[in-house]
Amino acid sequence: MRIIGGRLRGLYLNPPKNLPVRPTTNLAKEALFNILNNRIDFEQIRVLDLFSGTGSISIEFASRGVPEIISVDSDFGCIKYLKTIAEQHHLSTIHPVKANVLKFLNQEMKSFDLIFVDPPYDLPQLPLIPSKIFEQNLLKPEGCLILEHPSMKNLDDHPHFKERRQYGSSSFSFFGHF
Repeated sequence: MRIIGGRLRGLYLNPPKNLPVRPTTNLAKEALFNILNNRIDFEQIRVLDLFSGTGSISIEFASRGVPEIISVDSDFGCIKYLKTIAEQHHLSTIHPVKANVLKFLNQEMKSFDLIFVDPPYDLPQLPLIPSKIFEQNLLKPEGCLILEHPSMKNLDDHPHFKERRQYGSSSFSFFGHF
């Protein structure tokens, strides 16, 4: 796992093997950030990274100058690893939160410019996450929600769905306000 761009470009991350994660592949992450490079100003947004795992996506955002990143995961080991990496590389804009993501969504009051969600692929509530985010008004009016999911799962019928990009067995579905 490596950081694709920004001041930490080329940094390889070697998380402990025992973490319960399925990291976004370097190929998919590079493709995602190529899309985002053309759409957003990283230095002007607030990001919410749900099911952050090792924090690879959060670190990628921080490397590109995002001023505030909330990274939520329920696993203590993942949160500990992300805190350690953030401290080692002076990434003070990353704020790891140990919490059940679905409960966090019910309690969070802030809104975000970009929300990235990478849940376990077998999570039964996976198709409900976009609706929950929109119901809670967690996405700013011009914001973007990106949900990583198995390519075989189709989320195109959601009223806020915009587009889908497929990278092998993983896909990114993009949602927003219309």
